[in-house]
Amino acid sequence: MYNSGGYEDIINLPHHVSSKRPQMPMLDRAAQFSPFAALTGYDDAIHETGRLTDQKINLSEEEKEALDRKQQILMERLGDHPALIVTYFVPDAKKSGGAYVTKSGNLKKIDEFERLMMLMDGTKIPLDNVADIESELFRDMF
Repeated sequence: MYNSGGYEDIINLPHHVSSKRPQMPMLDRAAQFSPFAALTGYDDAIHETGRLTDQKINLSEEEKEALDRKQQILMERLGDHPALIVTYFVPDAKKSGGAYVTKSGNLKKIDEFERLMMLMDGTKIPLDNVADIESELFRDMF
């Protein structure tokens, strides 16, 4: 016989089965012992930490001057709603850095007071975040 560790008085008693309550299904019994997420949000935090962002590039004086010339040309042709492709920096809401986005569309207006470029689809692009502008209007410029 084996060592029962001090339970000799109850080891051979019959298992109690309630006559008033139904027996719990095995699946529900097993669910009592299933693991749970003790650190709620931990996986999301790890994913967020691992997500890469770009740093905003500081443009040289020459690049800034070229962008200014392009904006002047666009201002002169604003009534034509010229087609263009704009590459600009979008800061990340959760961590330092952000991402460069390229958007194509037709120019609606340039608000020099609020420093915004607005496209016909309603997109507002801060002029200070613009890295490059491409358009057929600039074909002969460079």
